[in-house]
Amino acid sequence: MIKLGITLGDPAGVSLEILVKSFSELAKIKAWFILFGDELLIREETRRRKKTLPPNLSIINLSSLKVSPGYPTYESHIAMTRYIKEAISAINRGEIRGLITLPINKEGLKVAGLPYRGHTEWLAKELEASTYAMAFYGKRLRLALITTHIPLRKVPYEITKNKVVEVAKLVFDFLRRLSSKKRDYKIALCGLNPHAGESGLLGDEEEKILKPAVFEAKENGIPLYGPFPADSLFYWTLQGRFDFLVALYHDQGLIPFKMLHFRDGVNLTLGLPIVRTSPVHGTAYDIAGKGEADPTSFIEAVKLATRLAKKW
Repeated sequence: MIKLGITLGDPAGVSLEILVKSFSELAKIKAWFILFGDELLIREETRRRKKTLPPNLSIINLSSLKVSPGYPTYESHIAMTRYIKEAISAINRGEIRGLITLPINKEGLKVAGLPYRGHTEWLAKELEASTYAMAFYGKRLRLALITTHIPLRKVPYEITKNKVVEVAKLVFDFLRRLSSKKRDYKIALCGLNPHAGESGLLGDEEEKILKPAVFEAKENGIPLYGPFPADSLFYWTLQGRFDFLVALYHDQGLIPFKMLHFRDGVNLTLGLPIVRTSPVHGTAYDIAGKGEADPTSFIEAVKLATRLAKKW
């Protein structure tokens, strides 16, 4: 049976709630789950919601916290990072083939003295991924990002021909693993400027960087097309013209993706030696402990991780 890890994330957020609400679905999945977290908190939440621990789940207890929902503390930040560190160690020992990460507080990483902006960068560094990309998966829309958590003013300087080609290759590898039967994949690249630069009139990044990247990708057998004006590309992708979309910066891709898949979308990291998925939402302190959190994105993240781990 495939073994997958789950990290509890920030215990002061909605992680406990969506985890426990998902137990009945986890019990149906043909995988063994190893949960890195706080056993007492998990069992208390399980009793409070009148749920039952899945028979295919074991807990590795790594903290003993008292938590007020919605109010993270120094201790909860440290525990949050400990869960991830132990999961990384398990990956390196070959004990798990995939990892599903519940939401963390990026400020908590800074409090804990870690130099990472999020799960993606941390896992890529610790698992020695030479190239990696943040991607998002939904039934209607799938996309990857060239840049992630950086200020908008820095985006044009972080986009390079090599980076675009690297991400396109990761996407192509992912698509072929997802479905080995299909042969005619098409990956679309967003333009950076309005109207994809209008042949240089509205910006020259398309002419100097993006078009050469598309040419090089095709020379290497990667079916990358574009760059296309971003204001219409998402529409045509939803009409089925493309299998995957490459956006150049965070909000260019995530605004339309979350419009469609805020409830059921999945965040995944391409380029790692193992499968890694997570829900698309954050810690949601404003609703923590109120019973309002929707577990659908987490459930879909678990299902996708299980599906992909069989192919890795």
